[in-house]
Amino acid sequence: MLMGTGSDVGKSLIAAGLCRLFADRGMAVRPFKPQNMSNNAAVTIDGGEIGRAQALQARAARIAPTVDMNPILLKPESSTGAQVIVQGRRTITASARDFFRERQRYMPAILESYRKLARDADLVIIEGAGSPAEVNLRQGDLANMGFAEAADAPVILIGDIHRGGVIASLVGTKAILPPADASRIKAFLINNFHGDPTLFSEGVTITEQHTRWPCLGIVPHFAEASRLPAEDAVALEKAARSGAGDFHIAVPRLNRIANFDDLDPLKLEPGVTLEIVQPGQPLPRNADLIIIPGSKSTIGDLEALRAQGWDADIAAHRRHGGAVLGLCGGYQMLGRTIHDPQGLEGKPGSSPGLGLLDVETTLLPDKTLTRVEARHVASGETVSGYEIHLGHTLGPDCARPFTLIGESPDGARSPDGRVMGTYIHSLFTTDAFRRHFLEELGGKGSALSFEATVEQTLDELARHLERHLDIARLLGFASPVVF
Repeated sequence: MLMGTGSDVGKSLIAAGLCRLFADRGMAVRPFKPQNMSNNAAVTIDGGEIGRAQALQARAARIAPTVDMNPILLKPESSTGAQVIVQGRRTITASARDFFRERQRYMPAILESYRKLARDADLVIIEGAGSPAEVNLRQGDLANMGFAEAADAPVILIGDIHRGGVIASLVGTKAILPPADASRIKAFLINNFHGDPTLFSEGVTITEQHTRWPCLGIVPHFAEASRLPAEDAVALEKAARSGAGDFHIAVPRLNRIANFDDLDPLKLEPGVTLEIVQPGQPLPRNADLIIIPGSKSTIGDLEALRAQGWDADIAAHRRHGGAVLGLCGGYQMLGRTIHDPQGLEGKPGSSPGLGLLDVETTLLPDKTLTRVEARHVASGETVSGYEIHLGHTLGPDCARPFTLIGESPDGARSPDGRVMGTYIHSLFTTDAFRRHFLEELGGKGSALSFEATVEQTLDELARHLERHLDIARLLGFASPVVF
């Protein structure tokens, strides 16, 4: 089990690299994260949803993702509450206080999924969440030492040296953990080193002396990680511009942005500059395309978008002939009205949309979760993706669908075709569609193969870890699963 001294220290990335490394050695590898909190979700082959990081790790392990790889997924809808997804299915929306009070009742489902995976695996690579040093959360813990204890899993602790204070974070974790938990940690590794790793040899010695844990290695910064999907919106807080192409795409960073890996292929296009616009900043006037991304709280994010003045920026962009694309929740925002008769996102009622598409959305409790193959109407290109949303959208502009899923229309377009909306995520991973879409709006497509780039990056990551970690020693810490 990989744990970290904090969030965003590289657990997900290292887990993915190890999945690819061991899979390429002929092992049946399964990724597992008992509890995840993220609005970046993926639809699995068994019709549920899991964290995007576990879907990437499954790909790294050369297998299809299943709901058992992330049995508890929390999807924040507000600052105090989240959807609780159990083995791929939405169960309730709970406040943080209520979830923490009742969370131990989810441990049986977690262990059921873990053992189901382990029965078909040579190796299960488990990812923790946050840090085990948050000992105030230890009682009833599902994500870190609580699960490690229940599954009797050995632990490797990861520290990110680029954040600073890595010795203190590793030694401090040992110092604050109860002895039984600390004894589960078998070794540590240093991640994200910039420069000459030999310069930290004394730091390794000091850490080993204070913790009595061996160091498995120092992993240099892996710059190519930017080609892979990020786990959660923490990455967007540091995002600004990607690329230096002539075609400028602006994306407002919504408070509850969801499935933002939709943007990853566009970031890699050489003819594109993609700008994630942070709160407090105006949407740029020189944008050729504004993309309103998915949201876990459509009405709340629409209110926040207006509070930022971005609605006025979008309206001005539209008046000057700019194009707008709404993805899932962003599509719902583009319509005239969003109805929430059952109060799924707050008080029951209706909210005005941006009015750029002649459609209305009604939020309903049944969630659509499906992988799809569709045909882009304007180009005729086939696209692959998935739907993951609450609600149905209807209106005159739906007579001009964005795609056709079989014979069923999806999305809508304005009469001039410059405002578009769709419920399909992951559209831009389809290379031919992406090229046509950019060229249709005046940009320049390229020969980029996005899927091949992801595969190449996972291969490079595996080799990177193999060069810098004591893999034989790490594998030696693995222990049999007790059924």
